[in-house]
Amino acid sequence: MALSNNITALLNFIALLCSIPIIGSGIWLSSKLDNECISLFRWPILFIGILILFVSLAGFVGAYWNKPGLLACHLFCMSILIVALLFAVVFAFIVTRPDGSYIVPGRGYKEYKLDGFNNWLQNYVNKGGNWRKIKTCLSASNVCDKVSQHSYISADQFFMSHDISPLQSGCCMPPTVCGYGYVNPIMWLNPTNPTADPDCYAWNNDQSQLCYGCNSCKAGLLGNLRKEWRKANVVLIISVVILIVIYVIGCCAFKNAQTEDLFDRYKQGWV
Repeated sequence: MALSNNITALLNFIALLCSIPIIGSGIWLSSKLDNECISLFRWPILFIGILILFVSLAGFVGAYWNKPGLLACHLFCMSILIVALLFAVVFAFIVTRPDGSYIVPGRGYKEYKLDGFNNWLQNYVNKGGNWRKIKTCLSASNVCDKVSQHSYISADQFFMSHDISPLQSGCCMPPTVCGYGYVNPIMWLNPTNPTADPDCYAWNNDQSQLCYGCNSCKAGLLGNLRKEWRKANVVLIISVVILIVIYVIGCCAFKNAQTEDLFDRYKQGWV
């Protein structure tokens, strides 16, 4: 029984270490502007990671000091958290699979179409109440100021830049198809093809408006979201696989410990 408990304690220590990259991913995601503005996606991973940390610590204590009740509670809670994390990973993978980006000739950065993204995400950002809050959050940020702070020597240098994020591409400049003339990264004039896209009329040189009312801005937001969640998912998938393996071994060790305990009691009673 002591051996089984030691194995369980070691497994819970590994699970505790696994919670660190999950918490780190949650902090990284919550710090990104798109997740700040879409509060629905900001905190779940961070909360799950913190709960896994505390539950793993409880399991370690229960195994090290031989507290079967605490271990049983730990296994029950851990199963719920693993399912929650697995659901979050699968959900994020599914909704971020479609990519609404497209290559524009003569541009180093991509542009984005809203209808190229997952329908659930489209419906979420298209809801009037949701988008009003997101739009206010974006316009109050410095996402477009960061573009203007770059010292582009010429329009061609700007057009070939690879440093422009999906959010900046969609919200800080009009779609290329409109034919606006470049003045600086956030000022454009005299469109040659203003009927090519509804966003052509939505563009405004007012720094508080720019293209925050454009569908391309919604698409750019989802492009940023997709890019970040796809990166985080790599860490989360590895973590959830390790946690599942640890959980299965932990259940076996707990069962063996209980069996050994019952056998020892039976031997004592027989003697």
